[in-house]
Amino acid sequence: MMDISEYAQYDGVGLAELVRTKDVTPEELTRLALQGVAKVNPKINAVIETYGDLLDGMERRRIPQGPFGGVPFLRKDLGLTETGRLLEIGSRLTKGVIPDHDSYLWTRFLKAGLVNLGRSTTPEFGLIGVTESALTGVTRNPWNLEVMAGGSSGGGAASVAAGIVPVAHASDGGGSIRIPASCCGLVGLKPTRGRISMGPDRQESLFGFAVEFIVSRSVRDTAAMLDAVRGPEPGDPFIIAPPERPYVGELHRPLGRLRIAYSTKTVSPFPLDPEVVKAVESIAAKCEEMGHRVEEAAPKYDYDRFMKADTDMVAVTMAARIPVLAAALKREVSPDYLEPGTLSYIRYGQQLSATEFAASVEEIRKFRLTFGLFFQDYDLLLMPTLGLLPQPHGPYNLQRDLDLRKMYMGRDAMFQCTPQFNATGQPAISLPLCQSKSGLPIGIQFAARLGDEATLIRLGRALEEALPWKDRRPPVHVGARQ
Repeated sequence: MMDISEYAQYDGVGLAELVRTKDVTPEELTRLALQGVAKVNPKINAVIETYGDLLDGMERRRIPQGPFGGVPFLRKDLGLTETGRLLEIGSRLTKGVIPDHDSYLWTRFLKAGLVNLGRSTTPEFGLIGVTESALTGVTRNPWNLEVMAGGSSGGGAASVAAGIVPVAHASDGGGSIRIPASCCGLVGLKPTRGRISMGPDRQESLFGFAVEFIVSRSVRDTAAMLDAVRGPEPGDPFIIAPPERPYVGELHRPLGRLRIAYSTKTVSPFPLDPEVVKAVESIAAKCEEMGHRVEEAAPKYDYDRFMKADTDMVAVTMAARIPVLAAALKREVSPDYLEPGTLSYIRYGQQLSATEFAASVEEIRKFRLTFGLFFQDYDLLLMPTLGLLPQPHGPYNLQRDLDLRKMYMGRDAMFQCTPQFNATGQPAISLPLCQSKSGLPIGIQFAARLGDEATLIRLGRALEEALPWKDRRPPVHVGARQ
């Protein structure tokens, strides 16, 4: 019989192989994952709900023989709809909401063979880079319970880092896959816009800035999952060319000599943490040692103008979406149901004129062109995922009234390196390549041209072999002795 410590040593592909060879059953894996929830969730507060009927008749249930057949999973409580299961979006406004249909991506997750345990935490409407909300409280980082797990996919990331599940659903509208991946020491790929369907309800979420995928502990799981869920569905506005070959086929393909730009010079008013700078420089040196052409360079743009445009896009979306949702639920757009920061977004979005918003759309277009031209000369851009180490709980949340015109200026030091690639639509990945002196993970981010997840996977696998992270475990872990 497999015990929970052994279970947590495997990635998702590895567990699925054990199911295929009948060394374990999906029911055994599910029981171990639920045991993990019971053991560590009281400390990290990452799982909102596990399904009480999950094990009923499971030994007779036919689970699809996909690449993750029988592997335990968690759905982020934002975005994807799962028929008959709660979707509360981290908010009191949507407490108790139960969708009546599956998202296209949820259907693909199920065909891949995943067994969903339940829901993971997210901040209200996924609006912030930490996972703290009035509805579910503070999600804590397994590496240090006093610091942030990141957001908005912090519940999934903390669960994967702590060994509850090997992979978990995540989404990214401004860094929400990559931020918690960096905080929790995981692989976090934001795919190219249009690679994965957001339908049928949210095909163009945040004007195309937002994407859905996973966080994982291995590049292999990331590649296999991308193969399992990629591809368009009816109504999708962004349909891109399919990859030349399966992504798992990229894992052992030669890298060639890549042209890699790197940057430790921020265009924001805030400097990077010296430990973060040192980490980026060490990975740039490692890439050069591996034979790649590495040079210091970065796109040049007006950061304040970009962040103003980015804020406008998010705020207009919230101002349009939340009042309609509240009316449908017969609830009020008020402090009784929404956090102060969310109300700030709504007020700000309602005050923007059509002319101001059109100017922001044009600003994003010019920004996208700047990055497109830059990537004509380089295959990859190497930079930090986060500007600071994971910070203590409290300062970054929606529990206060926000001046949206100053808000990003108040948090750029932390989150200054991720939203650019949501605006451009390019793929970007955070890899857990470094650690701070205090033992906290430091994610290193690589971005590639539109549609080129393949290069990110090939390089990620090469770095995973050169600088392995598999055996790193946080202090709070299902396999730790209590």
